[in-house]
Amino acid sequence: MAKTPVGGHVHGYAATNRTDNWWIGPALTVAGLSFFAVYLTWAGWQAQYYAVGPYISPAYAPLLFVDPTQPGSADVSHALFGTWPSWWPSFIPPSPNFVIVLAPVVFRGSCYYYRKAYYRSFFGMPPGCAVGPVPHNYQGETGLLVLQNLHRYTLYLAICFLPFLFIEGFGSFFHEGQFGVGVGSILLMGNAILLTCYTLGCHAWRHLVGGRLNCFSCDGGSQLQHRAWNGVSWLNQHHMKFAWTSLYWFLISDVYIRLVSMGTISDLNTWPGGF
Repeated sequence: MAKTPVGGHVHGYAATNRTDNWWIGPALTVAGLSFFAVYLTWAGWQAQYYAVGPYISPAYAPLLFVDPTQPGSADVSHALFGTWPSWWPSFIPPSPNFVIVLAPVVFRGSCYYYRKAYYRSFFGMPPGCAVGPVPHNYQGETGLLVLQNLHRYTLYLAICFLPFLFIEGFGSFFHEGQFGVGVGSILLMGNAILLTCYTLGCHAWRHLVGGRLNCFSCDGGSQLQHRAWNGVSWLNQHHMKFAWTSLYWFLISDVYIRLVSMGTISDLNTWPGGF
C-alpha cells in the first residue's frame, strides 16, 4: 500500500518513519509463543516420562491420576484422584497435561501483557509504536474480545495452582526419605517462584491488593496494605520479564525431567547412589 502522509505520519500497514529494527520484537514474539504452543501440544500427547525420582514435571502437577501402564516415579505414591478413570476417551492419550494447563493457558492468553504481545506480533494491531496497523474497524472489546475481561477470574484459578507447585518443589528435595539437592530440585523450585512472581504481578491482583483504596495512610490497616501494594507494584513493573522467564523455565523444567526419566541424561544430585 502506498505511503500517504496523513497528519505528518505515513499511512499504511507497517508504514513508519522509524529507522530502528522495530520488527525484531514482534518476530521474536511470534517465534517464541509458537514454539511453546507446539511443544506444549506435543508434550500433552506424550503422556509418559512425566516423573522420575522425586521430580514431577510442572506440566503434570498437580498429579490428578496415575496411569499404571506408563513409566513413572516410585516416589509418586499417590494422585489427587487415584488411578486413571475408565471413562477417559480412548482417542485422547491419558495425559493430565490437557486438563492441568487449561487454566494457566487461559490466564496467560487474557493477560494484559500478552494481549499487547500477540496483538502486535500475530494480528498487527499495530505491529509497533508509530507503525501502521492492519486496516480494521476497531469497535473495542465488544465482540469476541469481551472474553478478555474474564482475566480477573482466571487469576483466581491460576493462584490455586501455586501451592501445588511449591509442594512439588519442596518434595523434590526428598528422595526415599532422604534430603538432597539435584538439578531437578533447583528447576522445580525456580519454576514455582517465577510463576508466583508472574501471577502476583498481574494487574488484576495489584488492584485487589491496593487499587481500591482512596487513602493509604488513614490507619494501620491501609498502611500495611500500601506496603503490600508497593511489593506487588514492583512485580507488576517487571511483569514482561517474569512472563517470558517463567514461560521458558517451565518448558526447560519439563524437558529436563522428561530426558532424565527417559534415561537420555543423568541428574546431578547429592543422594547416595542417585536414582
